[in-house]
Amino acid sequence: MVDVAAKPATHRVALAQGRITMNPATLAIILEGTAKKGDVLGIARIAGIMAAKKTSDLIPLCHPLALTRVAMDFSPDADSASIVCQATVETVGPTGVEMEALTAVQIALLTIYDMCKAADRGMTMTDIKLLEKHGGKSGSFVATP
Repeated sequence: MVDVAAKPATHRVALAQGRITMNPATLAIILEGTAKKGDVLGIARIAGIMAAKKTSDLIPLCHPLALTRVAMDFSPDADSASIVCQATVETVGPTGVEMEALTAVQIALLTIYDMCKAADRGMTMTDIKLLEKHGGKSGSFVATP
């Protein structure tokens, strides 16, 4: 791992996003709350939060962090039969939370897939990316559209 002992603790925030595309009927099942496994977006929210907290257990050289906030947001889009997932992760510490935000998004999308795979095995997860990062010596990053 990189030595961060000498780095000052600062407020750090990361925003990541990803999309899962599915059949329109699958999106309807999710939005109507009739999926056989239960509340798809509610469970995906909890899975994303848990994933952010466990990132250092999953990625070998990632520092364990005391997170101060994890927020998961889901935006269904009927026109494209997809759901956009965004994760905002915050901490006060010597290293950033980009990996935690990206992990939260991916696990939330995988949870949606798992909960709906009986109805639609052709779902596709795409566009997983860091949108913003703030704090620390390197300052801010905002992805270009």
